[in-house]
Amino acid sequence: QVQLVESGGGSVQAGGSLRLSCAFTSAQAYSAYSMAWFRQAPGKEREGVAGIRSDGLIIYADSVKGRFTISRDKDKRTLYLQMNSLKPEDTAMYLCAAEFGSPGDLLWSLRYSYWGQGAQVTVSS
Repeated sequence: QVQLVESGGGSVQAGGSLRLSCAFTSAQAYSAYSMAWFRQAPGKEREGVAGIRSDGLIIYADSVKGRFTISRDKDKRTLYLQMNSLKPEDTAMYLCAAEFGSPGDLLWSLRYSYWGQGAQVTVSS
């Protein structure tokens, strides 16, 4: 069984930065999983933010390109999301997700079987 635990959320002013972490806990091989960050604001659908495939391919949503960076540390079994130049519209609950192998569309939430509990990010203007 895979467990994901996010950390690093918080409140920041527009233009600021935050880094989210997602610890992967499982006896499974971490490197065999594709992982992604999603976000969901109140009253809105869950949105894919960034994904990293098991072979290293990375994709970003257009709304965060150039501002967010996804990365993974295979030794620490941890996924990261560095968020710079934050905007009020980035305010949401951020969740990490994992799926064994290559789930196809990395930013489609239905492709993922495992989810963390979420970390709140609030950006004030």
